[in-house]
Amino acid sequence: MKKKWLFVITLGLVLVVVIPALMGCGSPAAAQSATSQIVVSQQTTGFWVNGKGEITVTPNLATVSLGVESTETNVADAQSKASDGMKKVMQSLADSGINQKDIQTGAFYIYQRLDWNSDTSSITGYTVTNMLTVKIREMNKVGDIINSVIAAGGDLIRMNNLTFSVEDPSAIYQQAREKAVANAKDKAQQYAQLMGVKLGSPTYVSESTQQSNPYYYGNNVGNYYSGNMPVPVVSDSSDSTISPGQNKLSLSITVAYEMIK
Repeated sequence: MKKKWLFVITLGLVLVVVIPALMGCGSPAAAQSATSQIVVSQQTTGFWVNGKGEITVTPNLATVSLGVESTETNVADAQSKASDGMKKVMQSLADSGINQKDIQTGAFYIYQRLDWNSDTSSITGYTVTNMLTVKIREMNKVGDIINSVIAAGGDLIRMNNLTFSVEDPSAIYQQAREKAVANAKDKAQQYAQLMGVKLGSPTYVSESTQQSNPYYYGNNVGNYYSGNMPVPVVSDSSDSTISPGQNKLSLSITVAYEMIK
């Protein structure tokens, strides 16, 4: 009998604890609080506008990927020939005043040359490629430096790309950011006026940046490319005319503003 009463008392205590907890979880106040948090985190109210700021600047840094490539019937000869060619290229860069810290090995690899005949293949030789990433800080010397490297490397020289950029764009992005914020606020104010409401405080902002990397190659400055496409080496006796042109640094933002009715 005592055990039966003990079981009833224990069950009663459990119900006293559990039932209010269940009632609290299902209460309208709790549901409203959870919903409010979701609304705030998703920023589903107010004005959402995009703003853009763009600054045109003259690049102060050229980055070129260049090197040598040699193919011979055996690895030792291919590597020896590539090594000799690279020494000449490195000496040319040093003579042009390029600091050693601005020269970095970008790629070095050796692969077999295969001749396929039906289902079988035979090795016909080996290719050794040694590429450098070189930073050139004197824009008026870019063409001369490339010409010197081409002459030093001869038929072994290879060039993958040439890009122009601003080495430290932080100050320029500050100017672009000011333009982007003003652009976004103008849009939000116009929306508020058109919809007959007042513009509140900004509640959310995000940004993304972009710097164009145009480059020119060959003797025709009219050939314009953007991105990282291969730059062919000039094969005739004429010099390479290089023009850094101008870069566009753009900054885009997304801003959410409160809507006051």
